[in-house]
Amino acid sequence: MKKRLKLVKERQKTNAPVRFAPLALAACSGHCHQQSPSSFNGLRKSDELTIHPTDSGCETDSWSEWLLHRRYGDDPNHEPVLRGFVEQIRDRVLDGAAVSPGMVLVDVGAGEGLIAFGAFERVGPSMEAVLADVSAPLLKRSEELAVERGLRDRCTFLQTSAERLDGVTDQSADVVTTRAVLAYVADKSAAARQFYRVTKPGGCISIAEPIFQDEAMQLAAFTNFLLSSPPNLSNARARLIQRFRALQLPSTMAEIQSNPLTNFSERDLIVLFQKAGFTEIHLELHIDIRKAAPLSWITFIDRAPRPDTPTLREIFSSHFSPTEQCQLEEALRAHVESGQLTERVTTAYLTARKPA
Repeated sequence: MKKRLKLVKERQKTNAPVRFAPLALAACSGHCHQQSPSSFNGLRKSDELTIHPTDSGCETDSWSEWLLHRRYGDDPNHEPVLRGFVEQIRDRVLDGAAVSPGMVLVDVGAGEGLIAFGAFERVGPSMEAVLADVSAPLLKRSEELAVERGLRDRCTFLQTSAERLDGVTDQSADVVTTRAVLAYVADKSAAARQFYRVTKPGGCISIAEPIFQDEAMQLAAFTNFLLSSPPNLSNARARLIQRFRALQLPSTMAEIQSNPLTNFSERDLIVLFQKAGFTEIHLELHIDIRKAAPLSWITFIDRAPRPDTPTLREIFSSHFSPTEQCQLEEALRAHVESGQLTERVTTAYLTARKPA
């Protein structure tokens, strides 16, 4: 932790990327050694790499480590770009919540308090917010931010899961909100029932959930195609791309069906909340296909797309030979740094009401 903080401070001083401690990354000069076709036989499944927890002496966990560091590669130049995208999602959630003065808002999976503090910005300190999260370090961080904003006495902080919502009183919330929470919950039906329990009659929910099923299905089809094709130099780079992507996302039908991240669609969300008892359900599916923001190669390989997901640097260290690292860098680096990669973001926005 101390080493990373020192490097981040150096990066901030110079306003330039800092290379982290070497992990035997290949020094690519554009002249990688060719490998024989037989060396490209292996395709990877997504469960082959384990992210090890950080030192127990650090006040952190996988959730806080990702939210505060890994999602933007510890690059202070990329953090505001990413935050801008996230705030757009937050604003749509708050639009659906229709927050007003005096409301009680329960934010499930509150993280740093992005939604709750955004609601206070809209309606002022007359409302109350319950910030619930499984991560003690993130609750501590959001409490510090509440103190800085003069909102500590308007907030309650609870360490609890979406499936339980321990400490949240029955029928106490005017609105329940989430952003990218149910995607990580194994028992989504239990969470929906808890949302119903804590919502007042006539109250509502407003959530935004990423939908990864289509992306995983495409990766599974890509995997099957490569499995049916003989390895050769013409598809060697495609196999390298499949290997690293399969370590970040389910890549087989069995994995897709068993992983909470990918075993549901936007239509499943409608059924989920309908069965929980909500009415007036409205869902909008937003699919945004856009050019990815230009990134330094170092930031790109140090970013983790989701919690408990390896970065490309970690994948290089554990699964790629120096020559394979060089080949993948040659295939991707120019596109990454020039902003030529295309990204697809699929988000389901759902609102619903508890009958009065």
